[in-house]
Amino acid sequence: MPRSTLNSFSRNVLAALPWIVVIGCATPAVEEPEPAQDAPVIVEDITSRLEQFAPVELTADLEALSPSDREVLSILIEAGRLMDEIFLSQAWAGGPELRDEMASWQGPKAAPAAKFFDINFGPWDRLDERHPFIGEQEHPEGAGFYPEDATKEELEAWMEDHPEAAEGLRSLTTIVRREGDGFVAIPYSEAYKEFLEPAAALLRKAAEATDNESLRIFLSSRADAFASDDYYVSDLAWMDLDAPVEVTIGPYETYEDGLFGYKAAFEAFVTVALPEESRALDRYKSRLPWLERNLPIPDEDKNLDRGTESPMRVVDLVFAGGDTRAGVQTVAFNLPNDERVREAKGSKKVLLRNVMRAKYDRILLPIAERTLAEADISKLSFKAFFEEVLHHELSHGLGPGMIEVDGRSTEVRLELKELYSTIEEAKADVMGIHNILALIDQGEMPADLRSSLEPTYLAGLFRSARFGLDEAHGQGVVAQFNHLLEQGALVVDPDGRFSVVSERFARAIEKLLGELLTLQASGDYPGTAAFLERYGQATPDLRAAIDRLGEVPVDIHPQFVQAE
Repeated sequence: MPRSTLNSFSRNVLAALPWIVVIGCATPAVEEPEPAQDAPVIVEDITSRLEQFAPVELTADLEALSPSDREVLSILIEAGRLMDEIFLSQAWAGGPELRDEMASWQGPKAAPAAKFFDINFGPWDRLDERHPFIGEQEHPEGAGFYPEDATKEELEAWMEDHPEAAEGLRSLTTIVRREGDGFVAIPYSEAYKEFLEPAAALLRKAAEATDNESLRIFLSSRADAFASDDYYVSDLAWMDLDAPVEVTIGPYETYEDGLFGYKAAFEAFVTVALPEESRALDRYKSRLPWLERNLPIPDEDKNLDRGTESPMRVVDLVFAGGDTRAGVQTVAFNLPNDERVREAKGSKKVLLRNVMRAKYDRILLPIAERTLAEADISKLSFKAFFEEVLHHELSHGLGPGMIEVDGRSTEVRLELKELYSTIEEAKADVMGIHNILALIDQGEMPADLRSSLEPTYLAGLFRSARFGLDEAHGQGVVAQFNHLLEQGALVVDPDGRFSVVSERFARAIEKLLGELLTLQASGDYPGTAAFLERYGQATPDLRAAIDRLGEVPVDIHPQFVQAE
């Protein structure tokens, strides 16, 4: 597809890269051969970096799907692939051009570099603080959402001087570009029109093919949203979606925006529903108000009026596209992020069973064998891992959302800016454990789960820490380690292996959760920065434990065999 808006930009970037290996280009039948083009510098350890992601074939049971369901599934996979194209340019405006250039590279490092580019959606290693593995250009904090040379201070000053433009520049669904001496916001529907129009057509085609009314309503309204940039109605329809084929598609998470955390990235999950497993989780919905009231913060900081419909779905993933496919793979998600929808209806939790199982078997168990004290290794269980993931996602829908700061109504996300995703993910980790322990105490979950919960949580922290100790999300994981170590809830033995001190664990989790929720409830940006500065630095013991995991893949690289 044409990329006229990207060509000159990307060509300039490529020209700036150092070149080392000369390769030949294809010779036209009647014209003179084109000048030879070189391949850029690729890191020496590109093959070992690629091996950090274990290829895993993911499959789902499609036997229960009707012919129309299978047709819908196929159409939605096609639409999901278009989210890859949009996200590639969101991750970096030069991404599509560089990907096309890479097709002609030769040499022993060319193929692994192309595969690693595909995993990372760009030439920067997401497991290595976004350092380049191709060329030398530093990763732009604003990804492809802002001009690469625009600083946070410059953008903030412009928005302060031009309040009439600030709302558009902060919008979830605009990209920002320079115009004269200032900035202009371009709606996603315009910026990504070449992909969103065919994606909308595919959604309407799938809507016509399905015999499920809830799916038809969602697909039709989401197709409209691709043209209007107003996702509220279709988010409400997604909350009500209950179909054999479950799909999530559109702009959602804001992690890619490293400048402000404002901009939503496009992604797609095309899945097959597991209704029996989903029904088993319904009992938790009625407990959400009690879990909110049980949070360790003052009542005035609790979100007691938020909607609690909160449907829960267990599914098997058939295809993932866009943001969710970049780097570390999602095991579950909690959407939508629109606080208006959450206030009205709550949020939906979706658990990807086949992805969770693959990560537990291929990643978590080998990590535990190398980092936990011997007595704890055998206590791990997939049941505990599944419950932790579920309650992590439930926790995203609990706690402060809409808050008041200095007499004005705002959102936690807007006040904590680029620190929001770090602190929110840490909050969900800790609150998930807090809530499971509370439900065990209430007799609503089995008491014997506690013995496997603690070591499984600890092994899970090591798994998450490997995604980058020194980057934003890693800081939240490190902060949990250090805070619990400070309270004596974790200990390190002389061999460098970690274990949980059970009699101190629950109280330590409650204290840590209270601190995280207080930062959110007050919208305290300086306090959040100070918390992460104090607790977010990895200790030598933690780094040594991570170093022992060299032979364990960091994550899986899913092969969507049924989508081919």
